[in-house]
Amino acid sequence: MPPGRDRLLGYRAALEAEGLAPDDAAEESADFTQEGGEQAMRQLLKRRPWLDAVFAASDLMAAGALRTLAEAGRRVPDDVALVGYDDDPIAASTSPPLTSVRQPIEEMGREMARLLLDASNAPRRVILTTELQVRLSSGRVAEAM
Repeated sequence: MPPGRDRLLGYRAALEAEGLAPDDAAEESADFTQEGGEQAMRQLLKRRPWLDAVFAASDLMAAGALRTLAEAGRRVPDDVALVGYDDDPIAASTSPPLTSVRQPIEEMGREMARLLLDASNAPRRVILTTELQVRLSSGRVAEAM
């Protein structure tokens, strides 16, 4: 599965759980760079110029989307709520700071080592808990405090 594909599947599953159909025109693929986020945001704005929320598959992509939104005169979070993924250090340094989904990277590494050292080699599915790091880009800081 390509990187980030699981994040898109999660988005689609959440829509389905709420009885909503996915809208392909509200999705855009890109690589996991700032430039990729910029390009994807440009394409989304062409199709949905008045969108009011964006979830990017990485914080680098969200930083690129933030730049493109500013160039288009869209204010974050006043006009568009923006959320990234990974809680990369860039998330806290953008203006406004990015709300981001934090993965337990160290725990992921420990679990991977356990799986590699497991002598039984029995297939196992491991699900680790993520955490939403709320910052200003989602417009929800006051509620989180």
